[in-house]
Amino acid sequence: MSLWDQLVGQETAIAAVREAAQPGSQAMTHAWMVVGPAGSGRSTLAHAFAATLVSNGNDDEALAHVMAGTHPDVTLVATDRVTISIDEVRELVTQSYYSPSQSKWRVIVMEDADRMTERTSNVLLKALEEPPPHTVWILCAPSVQDVLPTIYSRVRTITLRTPTVDQVATLIHQRHGVDLDVATMAAREAQSHIGMATRLATDAEARARRDETVKAVLSLNSVSRAVNQAAHLIALAGADQKALLEKLDQQEREDTLRSLGVAPGGSVPAALRGSVKALEDNQKRRATRSLRDGVDRIATDITSVLRDVLMLQVGSAEPLVNERHRPALEERAGVTTAHHTLAAMEHVQIARDRIAGNTPPQLALEAMLIAVSGRVPLAEAAA
Repeated sequence: MSLWDQLVGQETAIAAVREAAQPGSQAMTHAWMVVGPAGSGRSTLAHAFAATLVSNGNDDEALAHVMAGTHPDVTLVATDRVTISIDEVRELVTQSYYSPSQSKWRVIVMEDADRMTERTSNVLLKALEEPPPHTVWILCAPSVQDVLPTIYSRVRTITLRTPTVDQVATLIHQRHGVDLDVATMAAREAQSHIGMATRLATDAEARARRDETVKAVLSLNSVSRAVNQAAHLIALAGADQKALLEKLDQQEREDTLRSLGVAPGGSVPAALRGSVKALEDNQKRRATRSLRDGVDRIATDITSVLRDVLMLQVGSAEPLVNERHRPALEERAGVTTAHHTLAAMEHVQIARDRIAGNTPPQLALEAMLIAVSGRVPLAEAAA
């Protein structure tokens, strides 16, 4: 299966970048931005586009080098931290002025362009305003609103759409050999987020943690329970983060020590401790971002529960995201009103905004779940 084949439901976007990559194409430009909802395949499209630009007629070989991070004319940037540092972007701008060594283009792919601060974005802006003729920038972000207007006004935007549940399920079934019914359930509950759907389809523990989130929301009936469930959900997010990062952190440490010439189980010489400390600091920053991402996934799941409750309250025939929990959803729909459910959904976004503004996640979740429980006036919970 080629990388293009993994971009389900994105035929228009694929056609646009493939046309631009053709030699002499009038559609080609020096800066692109790939936008779309989480899980739609932004980075996948960016990688495939980069590989096509530098392929010199051998797409498979170029793609293999791009994905391995070994192609000399392609730089891939993705951060595990909360923000991309200004020093990283300055280095990228410097690299953008180097001539390509093997192909017509030097390509720089920035997967998390929305994680630049305004000051950092202004460093990149200078490179976009006076671009070298041989360099192509490919930025990825959820939407154009997630970057400065001065940035997105200087790029050509490719917009991805949310694939259907059936498209995502078929992809997972073909790629991982998962039973199609299981893949369909995972795709529905992940709301067509390809990465999360894949995880739910292939990881029973991840499915169990999501089920706990759904049950926690549907069981809210008091302020004290809301506070307790907030602590429980933070613990779930922490467990999810640990499951994702534990093996990765250990492998990174082993690879770093090996590259420094330290034998397995050996002590680290004083002269090399700075390098190991830098790795540990990076891993701590990655853990911070991962925990925030985990809390955000929980917020997404809570929104899906409230959405299902609302669909039942208004008598909609739309399929439920959490069909497996229909009895509990129907019970919840019967003891609350559509007005309350809509207001509760707004409080989920308020919690997200508070966490983005560095409010401790547990405090933000407590306020949100108290509002969702309906045990205090919604206006008071928002205060």
